[in-house]
Amino acid sequence: MPSFDVVSEIDMQEVRNAVDQVQRELATRYDFKDTGSELELGKDTLTLRSNSEDRLAAVRLVIEEKWVKRKLSLKTLDWGKVEDASGQSVRQVATLKEGISGDAARDLNKRIKALNIKGIQSQTQGDAIRVTGKKRDDLQEVIAALKGAEDLDLPLQFNNFRD
Repeated sequence: MPSFDVVSEIDMQEVRNAVDQVQRELATRYDFKDTGSELELGKDTLTLRSNSEDRLAAVRLVIEEKWVKRKLSLKTLDWGKVEDASGQSVRQVATLKEGISGDAARDLNKRIKALNIKGIQSQTQGDAIRVTGKKRDDLQEVIAALKGAEDLDLPLQFNNFRD
C-alpha cells in the first residue's frame, strides 16, 4: 500500500551556512560598522544584538535574505519581542521551529480527512504524519493540497514515499 510521511524539518547545515554568511556581511558592510550588530546561533535559537532598533531590523532583513537564498523557509523562524539589553543595546531572539506539534498534527489530520479522498488514511507517528492510500494519484493529491494550504505556519516536507 503506497504511503508517505509529512514532516517539518530544518537542514541545520544550511542554517549554519546562512548564519556564517550573515556574520560575514555584518563584519564587512559599512552601515553595520560600529553598531555592535551581531548574530549568535544557539541550539535552537538565533540571538540578534545591535545598538538600535532600526539596525536590528536591518540585521533581521539580512537574515531573511540569506534564509531565502539558501532555500530555507521563513516559517521556521519564530521572532520574539525586541528587548532592551545591557549598555544601550537591543536584543531579539528567534526560535527555530522544527517538528510537528500535537495541535498541528491534529489540524493536518483534519485537513487530510476533509479532502474526502476515498481510501486515504493518516496517523500521527511522533513528529511525523504517515499518510497511506490505495492509489499513488490520491497521495499526490494530498501532497498538492497540503502544499497549497496558505494558512499553515510551519514548513512541510514530504518524504519516505513508498509504492
